[in-house]
Amino acid sequence: MSTQIAVRLPDELVAKLDSIVRTGQEPSRASIVEQALLRELKRRAWAKEVEVLTAHGSTYEDLEGLDDYLGRILDPLD
Repeated sequence: MSTQIAVRLPDELVAKLDSIVRTGQEPSRASIVEQALLRELKRRAWAKEVEVLTAHGSTYEDLEGLDDYLGRILDPLD
């Protein structure tokens, strides 16, 4: 099941979406938006995990730098 929603996006962003679809990189605007939303939900879940780990004073050496790393790789795309 799916639900249709309406969103307003800047013309420049829609032009970039259309270019991606036109070149065949993705089948539709909706698929691009869906992928972006899924990435954002994952990013938020990962950020919450980091928050929980650091709030409990985690000193696991293998987690050192995880917050910075996730911040770098999950920054919004330009």
